[in-house]
Amino acid sequence: MQAKHHRQKRTQRGAAAGTLLLVVVVGFLLWWFRPWEHFAPEAPKPDAVPRVVAARGALAEDEQNNIAVFKAVSPSVVHITTLAAQRSFFSTDITQVPRGTGSGFMWDEAGHIVTNFHVIQGASGAQVTLQDQSTWNASLVGAFPDRDLAVLRIAPPKDRIKPIVIGVSKDLQVGQKVYAIGNPFGLDQSLTTGIVSALNREIESVTQRTIRGVIQTDAAINPGNSGGPLIDSAGRLIGVNTAIYSPSGASAGIGFAIPVDEVNRIVPRLIRDGKFIRPAIGIQAAPPTLQQALKLPEGVAVAGVLPNSPAEKIGLRPFMRARDGNIVLGDIIVELDGKSVKTIDDLLSALEQHQPGDTVSIKVARGGETVEEKIVLGLSE
Repeated sequence: MQAKHHRQKRTQRGAAAGTLLLVVVVGFLLWWFRPWEHFAPEAPKPDAVPRVVAARGALAEDEQNNIAVFKAVSPSVVHITTLAAQRSFFSTDITQVPRGTGSGFMWDEAGHIVTNFHVIQGASGAQVTLQDQSTWNASLVGAFPDRDLAVLRIAPPKDRIKPIVIGVSKDLQVGQKVYAIGNPFGLDQSLTTGIVSALNREIESVTQRTIRGVIQTDAAINPGNSGGPLIDSAGRLIGVNTAIYSPSGASAGIGFAIPVDEVNRIVPRLIRDGKFIRPAIGIQAAPPTLQQALKLPEGVAVAGVLPNSPAEKIGLRPFMRARDGNIVLGDIIVELDGKSVKTIDDLLSALEQHQPGDTVSIKVARGGETVEEKIVLGLSE
């Protein structure tokens, strides 16, 4: 047993000695040949001077326009840092810590800031950083998650407020040049350029409602650009950058923006009311499964009519179940204010184009006929 133990120790000592010898040999060879000296620098040349700079002509017209648009619009673009309340483990104090970032832009002289709802969603506070790097605490004025829009407000000196110039989106054309300005990755403001790739796209909001009429662009919209402006070549706001179609979340050549016509309709109502008040007609909609089971035409089947509602005043008829268990057919809303209604989402979108008190036309399918009535929109609860 002892002999075996001595053999193991001798083997270990031999292995260690072999390793040490190998290290010594390799070190000696490296010192002897010194391969790094084969690429040694040349001798200094004291007469070396900088190259002659080639003169260039004036910037191209499109380059000049890019620069002009960025200079004009960037003072209106802001960086938004959202905050989250955090309780200290060792005390009961609650502090605000950074949670996320996004972009936004100045809407008016009153200090209102427009951004995406998903930028501030779940936050307990927000701070807005202007182009001059001054930072201001922001209050939440209102939000409309169904359209991914929110309005904040800051109170800097008046000379630091630079409202963005508002354009229109109804006359946009595929192929026209656009610019996206924002603070991707929390860096300083950046400009990306592209074109309108497509119009009238549909995307899903955080509430799973459909946002229609969306602008598609190939201008790079990276993380942090959300809530920033999409600008036309005249420097006018034409959309609010809101989403990226990319598995990784980075720009993949497909970005989306909420059209400014929609923004200009919603933002004033958020400022005025603190929320988007959708008008109502006073019905309860039947589930789509009912229409499928009864093989009814497309539209919104009326499952109930609220007392004293606009729907009751014009005599809309709900689907009911008779005493014998059979279903008594009611009305199916197929059109509102000239807009086709196939789903409840279509109906809500059509209602959102109006305000309580507006009078609009409504068409319903009733007993194989189409009946048209005038209805005064009410106030949603």
